[in-house]
Amino acid sequence: MNTTETTTEIIAQNAATESTLVIGGNGKTGRRIVQRLEEMGENVRVGSRASTPAFDWTDRSTWKEALCGATSIYISYHPDLAAPGASDAIRKLVEEAGKNDVERLVLLSGRGEEEAQLCEAIVMDSDIPSTVVRASWFNQNFRENFIRDMIVDGTIYLPVGNVLEPFIDADDIADVAVAALTEAGHEGEIYEVTGPELLSFAETAEKLSEATGREIRFQQIPHEAFIEGLRSQQLPAELVSLLDYLFTQVLDGRNAYLSDGVQRALGREPIDFSSYAEKAFEQGYWNS
Repeated sequence: MNTTETTTEIIAQNAATESTLVIGGNGKTGRRIVQRLEEMGENVRVGSRASTPAFDWTDRSTWKEALCGATSIYISYHPDLAAPGASDAIRKLVEEAGKNDVERLVLLSGRGEEEAQLCEAIVMDSDIPSTVVRASWFNQNFRENFIRDMIVDGTIYLPVGNVLEPFIDADDIADVAVAALTEAGHEGEIYEVTGPELLSFAETAEKLSEATGREIRFQQIPHEAFIEGLRSQQLPAELVSLLDYLFTQVLDGRNAYLSDGVQRALGREPIDFSSYAEKAFEQGYWNS
């Protein structure tokens, strides 16, 4: 098989078919959005380094081909809109989208992150009808990576005290994004999405204990010890840097209030943490 010819054929097919490009389509929210759009019968493409054509945030030469034929784009920036260079990347992407006659943008943004709000302004001030979905801590963070391992071991060690968070479910984020991508009336909206309750991490441990039927404790540790622990697990440097930022700057109580983004976008209440925990346990995420 001639790979070059195959790629050219795919690009030509994309150009001739109106579709939604989901950047970060293999991530927490992206894969849920792809699944929902496919179930609706929509033409959808995954934007990732592994897709054909590829989309790579660090290689702008890939963007033009990836955007070819896309009428709507879901934008999830990796690793986070708070990362250095994010606003420049978002600005360049919006410019490329304009050149490709994209008709709708939906940006996943970070709640309580000043850097993310700079990126929001770039998208919302463009000539392309746009929607922002502004979120903070996902429920799904408790079943992935190092926090999942802590839960399996029985103790969640984090450098945070009694700060309250309105943990949001990735399924709710995906539903809001899909509505904004496929329905009229969401243009110009900033949907700040939260769960239905404020919880401390100690309270999430209590709810996880109820869901799993075993004791899961929460213990606050010094920030320096937390970062060293992450490094000892050989986590990617960019993830360690992001978590350092989140636990030193964002988790300071600035997000300790509820918003109605899910209700306004979908006309229903968001998923609560207990329901999430029960479902995740049934699916076996915290099996040792």
